[in-house]
Amino acid sequence: MDTFPRLLLDHAARRPDAPALREKAYGVWQTLSWSQLAGLVRELALGLSAAGLRRGEHVVVVGENRPRLYASMLAAQALGAVPVPLYQDAVAAEFVFPLNNAEIAFAIVEDQEQVDKLLELREQCPQLKCIWFDDPRGLRHYDEPGLASLDDLVSQGQAHAVERGGFFDAEVAAGAPGDVAALFFTSGTTGNPKGVIHTHATLIDRARAGQRFDHLTEREEVLAYLPPAWIGQNVFSFSQWLVCGYVVNCPESASTVSIDLKEVGPTYYFAPPRVFEGLLTTVMIRMEDASAPKRWLFDRCMALARRVGPRRMDGEALGVLDRLAYALGDLLIYGPLRNTLGFSRVRVAYTAGEAIGPDLFSFYRAIGINLKQLYGSTETAVFVCLQPDHEARADTVGVPIDGVQIKLSATGELLVRSPGLLKGYYKNDAATREALTEDGWYHTGDAGFLTPGGHLKIIDRAKDVGRLMGGPFDGAMFAPKYVENKLKFFPHIKEAVCFGDKREKVCAFINIDFEAVGNWAERRNLPYAGYTDLAQRPEVYQLMLECVEKVNADLAQDELLAGSQISRFLVLHKELDADDGELTRTRKVRRGAIADKYGVLIEALYAGKVSQYIETQVKFEDGRTSMVAADLRIVEARTFPAVRSAA
Repeated sequence: MDTFPRLLLDHAARRPDAPALREKAYGVWQTLSWSQLAGLVRELALGLSAAGLRRGEHVVVVGENRPRLYASMLAAQALGAVPVPLYQDAVAAEFVFPLNNAEIAFAIVEDQEQVDKLLELREQCPQLKCIWFDDPRGLRHYDEPGLASLDDLVSQGQAHAVERGGFFDAEVAAGAPGDVAALFFTSGTTGNPKGVIHTHATLIDRARAGQRFDHLTEREEVLAYLPPAWIGQNVFSFSQWLVCGYVVNCPESASTVSIDLKEVGPTYYFAPPRVFEGLLTTVMIRMEDASAPKRWLFDRCMALARRVGPRRMDGEALGVLDRLAYALGDLLIYGPLRNTLGFSRVRVAYTAGEAIGPDLFSFYRAIGINLKQLYGSTETAVFVCLQPDHEARADTVGVPIDGVQIKLSATGELLVRSPGLLKGYYKNDAATREALTEDGWYHTGDAGFLTPGGHLKIIDRAKDVGRLMGGPFDGAMFAPKYVENKLKFFPHIKEAVCFGDKREKVCAFINIDFEAVGNWAERRNLPYAGYTDLAQRPEVYQLMLECVEKVNADLAQDELLAGSQISRFLVLHKELDADDGELTRTRKVRRGAIADKYGVLIEALYAGKVSQYIETQVKFEDGRTSMVAADLRIVEARTFPAVRSAA
């Protein structure tokens, strides 16, 4: 079973009535069996073929996780065509480059919102001739050439089923492992995004390696709620789904994910750190509003969990009293808490994409959730390093798994060789030659090292690691992402951007977490009129100062990175946003764009000013723009002498 359509047909033959996909619609879970899915894929493939889709051509797919969008990807692959998933929350202008770069003539989208975006782009993308939509709401009176529903496409496929009886099976049989299976456009922190080419062989190989590592079976339950255009979600809910044959559950909407999570009770779970942070923030806010006896019991049980829970998860022997006390805590607090979070059945949970705070990581493992970290990227088909069950640590990302080789360049950059590496970048030979060596090593762009135990530790992006010039830490290493992640470990800080390369000191922008800080302010009877007003309150600045100085004290203990301590900072008057070009769709900081946009603030930080006025344009989801203005305070933070290691 070496292509995705063949994996689908194998499941349909062996387990025809087993559930393959579930979707929640109008509050009720609807199930699609493997045989039903195979039939739908067959009809869609015949319809796409009748519409003119040919082997090697591209089909864009835009929307939330929906069974018929998954089926459409499989239908395209069955014909030898290439699905190109794009981020559903992207503005229309962000679609122009991928559509033209991949010469896309066919699009399958979820709903009216995505249809409107593509219709808006028709003059810029004249080759886009066919658009099919899954959800017809709001589209009844649309009269556009080439626009039709997926129901129409299915009907067209059914009409061709008799006259082209063996066509589908012949097309699936013609597929090969080395055929291109998908084209993923990277988020592009600088310049245009790059199209990463993956074959059936690369994606299936890494999916099977992950399956073997965590002993995954068809009995797993997965909740698919992250963007399908992100390869992390795509691998967990598409590649591994077809390899393992487990059930993928699609939530009703983004607003119902937390409810759906509890109803599904996934056994295999994947999320970036910000999702785990958000879940914990919600729990802590609820506990702060609880009665005094409940808070006392929670604090006592959590103190025990922090001491005993991680050791228990690591398989260490516990004393009789600790085992009994933890069992009681599990009955009273940990079990109900796992159930509230929707993790009562989780067997394996992974986080990736960014570093996760040690306190956050320990919290989940302390209450009995097997949370682990993994390392990978779009170019490596995700699975490079994973943490074994009893070797999960907050400061590493695991060990190389089957088929992976790792080495460090002379500059400290991590190089990877794996069967899951990209075939290349689409229409970008120069970038391919830069990323892949002739002997098959991929330049990750990450700076890191292997610990004595064989675990990988990532410091930062290699291109972002710099040096301070002048001042008390002249020549010291500056690792901005490492410092930013330490700041984001605090629940009151949502985002941070640090500056310091070739400067005498480090300065930072900070975004508060509006929900967490808002709750903090309300409990202290601090009035505020909105994000900008709350962010500039003196009490909030004092809260941020305490966080910054805790990070500085921690950095001072690291002889290598002590120079990265933050000397001055300000709290931004608006949240950094992908729609404003400040973040990528996967919430990675666009450093160049931020430096250009907020140059006046950076100058004020380094000029010693105590405040700086700024006006900034913001863009709303409906395309409207507005101006946000504020006089931002700039605050000095204490730094600490570096702790020298003993000679």
